[in-house]
Amino acid sequence: MSYTVNASILLTELPITERPAAVKAAGFDAVEFWWPFSSAVPAQDEVDEFATAIEEAGVRLTGLNFFAGDMPGGDRGLVSWVGRDDEFRANVDVVVRIGERLGTKAFNALYGNRIEGTDPQAQDDLAVQNLAFAGAAVAKIGGVVLLEPVSGMDAYPLKTAADALAIIQRVKDEHGVDNVKLLADFYHLAVNGDDVPAVIAGHAAEFGHVQIADAPGRGEPGTGDLPLEQWIADARAGGYTGPIGLEYKATQADPFAWLSSTTSTNA
Repeated sequence: MSYTVNASILLTELPITERPAAVKAAGFDAVEFWWPFSSAVPAQDEVDEFATAIEEAGVRLTGLNFFAGDMPGGDRGLVSWVGRDDEFRANVDVVVRIGERLGTKAFNALYGNRIEGTDPQAQDDLAVQNLAFAGAAVAKIGGVVLLEPVSGMDAYPLKTAADALAIIQRVKDEHGVDNVKLLADFYHLAVNGDDVPAVIAGHAAEFGHVQIADAPGRGEPGTGDLPLEQWIADARAGGYTGPIGLEYKATQADPFAWLSSTTSTNA
């Protein structure tokens, strides 16, 4: 099985720049991150420090989020945030440079919450434009933009695969950009009540990425009751060929103990 470790939710006891080496020491060759900086356009020395940590660890950065605002404060992306489109587009330039340096191909664009007093249609129209802009930008380095349904935030409007796929179709129809793909996080989809087997059966070959955590609790596989192994197998059978992102909250000292019976953890 090919795994990539989300080192923004795992190994959080370590500084960000020490996590890639810890991922390698745990037996993995791939890592993914949420946006690891506090601003959309960080200083170049911050970018260099992050990229160097990944290069020196000998892991691949398989995925990176665009800047999503103040995540601890409840923000969930700038894509649909009217008035912050210049900030988002400036961040796209930074993301592309990081992706070009590290060979990263998948970039997660969190959609953004509904904003009180702002027309939802205006937010969706802006989101389509921003996703098309980002898609065209990362296409230059062979990348894809990921769009993700998310749980836990009532104001976040994309809760099911169908919600995200409708926006993805608009990007294609209105702008001719076809490298915006669904990020199928089985935890978020399940918690939001989506029909995960049906999503897999209908769209596995179109997935841009898959992430997993168990439910309830968002812990590692085996801590809840989701049939993650079956869903992964079905996604593979349906045509998904990419890595599986480990994006869960560790419930024990060794966050990868559940994998001890597998023959390989490498992505």
